[in-house]
Amino acid sequence: MPLMVKDYSWTQTESKVYISVPLKGMNAKHVDIFATDEYLKVHFPPFLFEAFLFAPVDDDKSIAKIGNGVAVFTLQKQKEELWNQLITYNEDREKQKEIRQKAILKAQEKAAADSKAKAAQKQEESKFALQTMMKLEEEERAKIQKIKNDECKKAVNELETWKLEHKSKEEKAIQPQRQSIQSVRNTEISKVEKLSVPLSSGRVGVIPQLGNKNVPKTENVNLPGPRSCGNIKVNFTPRVFPTALRESRVPEEEEWLKKQAEARRVVAADLAELDDLKPEERNPDWLKEKGDKFFVAGNYQAALNAYNLALKLNRKLPSLYSNRAACHLKLRNLHKAIEDSSQALELLTPPVADNAAARLKAHVRRGTAFCELELYVEGLQDYHAALKIDPDNQKLQEDTQKIRDIIQGALG
Repeated sequence: MPLMVKDYSWTQTESKVYISVPLKGMNAKHVDIFATDEYLKVHFPPFLFEAFLFAPVDDDKSIAKIGNGVAVFTLQKQKEELWNQLITYNEDREKQKEIRQKAILKAQEKAAADSKAKAAQKQEESKFALQTMMKLEEEERAKIQKIKNDECKKAVNELETWKLEHKSKEEKAIQPQRQSIQSVRNTEISKVEKLSVPLSSGRVGVIPQLGNKNVPKTENVNLPGPRSCGNIKVNFTPRVFPTALRESRVPEEEEWLKKQAEARRVVAADLAELDDLKPEERNPDWLKEKGDKFFVAGNYQAALNAYNLALKLNRKLPSLYSNRAACHLKLRNLHKAIEDSSQALELLTPPVADNAAARLKAHVRRGTAFCELELYVEGLQDYHAALKIDPDNQKLQEDTQKIRDIIQGALG
C-alpha cells in the first residue's frame, strides 16, 4: 500500500493555484504525474500524492515543473474565485473510485483526440507537400509551353519575312521580262492585218491577225529536283542487355528482368490515408521524378518527403531507397543513409550490366556515410566494391586512395 504524502503546501490567487509536493529524494525520471480538470495524482513509489480538487481547473493551461527535489504545479482555475480548501475531503471510496475512473476516461478521450488531430495535421502536411509539388510542376509546364509558343511565333515570323523577301526578289527578276513581252505585243498589234468578216448584225468586224514572230519566253528558274526515295534498314533484337558477355549471363539477366516486372506490379495494400490523392499522385515513378527535381534544386527535405510517399506505394524499387539515401547524406542522417543504401543493394540482385550504375551509386553513398561516421574500414570496403564495377573511374580511385591514407595514418 502506498504512503500518502501529507507535507505538501499550496497557495492561491483568484485565477491560479500553486501546489508544492516534496519528492522525498526521488529522481525526477521515477515520478509519474496524472492530472485532469478535477483530479491530480503524483506517484513516486512508495509515495503517493492524490488530490480531489475543490473546483475544476483548465488542465490545458496548467503546468508542472520538477526540480530541486520538489514538484511544483501551477493550476489555472476555470472560474476566478478563492477556494476554501485545496482538496474536497470525501471518505466515500466508491465516490473516489468514480472520480478516478472519470479522470482516466477523460485522459483517454483527450489522448485519442490529440492523436486524431496529429494524424489530420500529418495528412494536411502531406497533402500540402503534394500540392506544392504539383504547383511547381504546373509552373514548369507553363514555362515550357511559353517557350514553345515563343519559338513557334518566332519561326512563323521568320517564315513570313522570308516569303516576302523571296516574293520581292522574284517580282524584281520578272519585271524586265514582263516589260519586254508587253513591248513585243504592242509592236505586233500595230502591224496586224485587219480582215473584214460579216457578222450576224450586218456590221463589219475586224479580226487582228498576229504575226508569227517568236515571243520571248521567261527564263526557267533553276529549282532542285524532287527527293529520291530510299529505304532505311532497321534491325530489331529481343535482347535487353546488349553486353559483350550477355550470352553467358542469360539466367541472371532473366532473373533481374523478372524481379523488375514484379516490382512494377507491387502496390501498397493500405492506402486509407491516401484516398484523397489524384491517380497520378499514386504513381511511384511520378513521385520519384518529383523527388529528383527537388533534389537537383537543393530542396532535400521536399525530395525526402516525395521518396517516403513513393515507398509507401511500392517498397520494391531500389532506386527509391538509393535516392532517399542521397537525401539523408545531405541532411546528415548518416545511419539512415546506410540503411537505405543497404536496402537498395539488397534489391539490386542479381548483379547484371543493367543495374551496374545503380549498384555503384549505392556503394559510394553507403561508403560515404561510413566515412562520415569515421568508420573508414567499412567505407573502404564499399569503395573497393564500387571500383570493381567501374575500375577506370579516376575520381573513385582518388577517393579510395584518400581513405587508405586516413586508415594508414590512424594505424601509424
